[in-house]
Amino acid sequence: MEKLLLVNFEKDSDSIYTAFEPQVFNDHINGSGHLVIGWRKDKKIDVYHDDALTLDPSKYNIAGAGLNQMISCDMKNCTYEVDKFGVQAQYKFKDLKGRTVKIEIRERNPRKRKSFGLLAPMGDAASHPTSLPLVLLHDFYFVRKSQTDIFVLIDKRLHKVDDLPIPIDFQKMTFTRYSPKPLIATLNPEHNGILETLDLKIGQQTFEKENITYELEWNKNSPFVKSMIVKNAVYPLSMSFEPSFPSLNMNKVSQKGKFRISGHESVGSISGEYVIHSDNTSLAIQLSPIKGWKPKTTKFSTWFLFNVAKVFKKWPSTYQWDAQFKKNPKGEWTMQSKWTRTGKILKD
Repeated sequence: MEKLLLVNFEKDSDSIYTAFEPQVFNDHINGSGHLVIGWRKDKKIDVYHDDALTLDPSKYNIAGAGLNQMISCDMKNCTYEVDKFGVQAQYKFKDLKGRTVKIEIRERNPRKRKSFGLLAPMGDAASHPTSLPLVLLHDFYFVRKSQTDIFVLIDKRLHKVDDLPIPIDFQKMTFTRYSPKPLIATLNPEHNGILETLDLKIGQQTFEKENITYELEWNKNSPFVKSMIVKNAVYPLSMSFEPSFPSLNMNKVSQKGKFRISGHESVGSISGEYVIHSDNTSLAIQLSPIKGWKPKTTKFSTWFLFNVAKVFKKWPSTYQWDAQFKKNPKGEWTMQSKWTRTGKILKD
């Protein structure tokens, strides 16, 4: 995803929608074009997308209560850019009821934006997650109220966008927010099947496969993973373990440890604990991001925002991953894994 924009009008909602989320793509997997997620009152989502995009519907089931419909439509004249004045966006499309939807933002504020990094709390709305969705928003900011034209029009009715209840950088803000450089990662998507193995040489310190680099250490000819680094077009993501994560082929492993997921320092980190228990033929792993998200705060306004609205920091702590492993007669490891919600953070 190249750019992300989220426009909330929950306090002046439509009969169907409470928010729209425009996104821009330009890659070899999804194609090039725009899409708009419609966040519904029933917590499901509708995805309106450019004809040119090739999308996987299963990727959208992690949002809210899941995908309601995907609707292909003409978005050739839709635009969304972030310049030195802020957001310049214009969207027009027909919704699933045949109603005309218009979204327009013209920000002309000459004051310099003091953007920051954020882990988007989109996963808090998921009731049946199939992964831990990590939407890391670089250069994140809110659309300012001063010197801005902003409106949402649905079927000729104008909807007032929500305001942010506190000022940021001594400026009044709308709750409309954006990132010109988002990075989306899904941790441990649910899997049921055979696992691939890494063919290592004894004592090997690093191993690379596709876009992942493994950093290893050894004990009695058994490898342990210190960290995994995933390369991408935005910024590398790493997952580190303390103590290092053991090989599944070790017999009767019982280990507890901590993990940390981090990328660019501006977006902070996510951390938690892991537990491993195994015997000769089976193994179980549990991973819980119980420490939540630790933001990188450099100013009082964001420190206040993240501490008052607890959902920002706490929502990952309500996720838990459980996996059962067994060896088949060929000596291959098979895994059956799932994510569950252990609770839900109520929005302030």
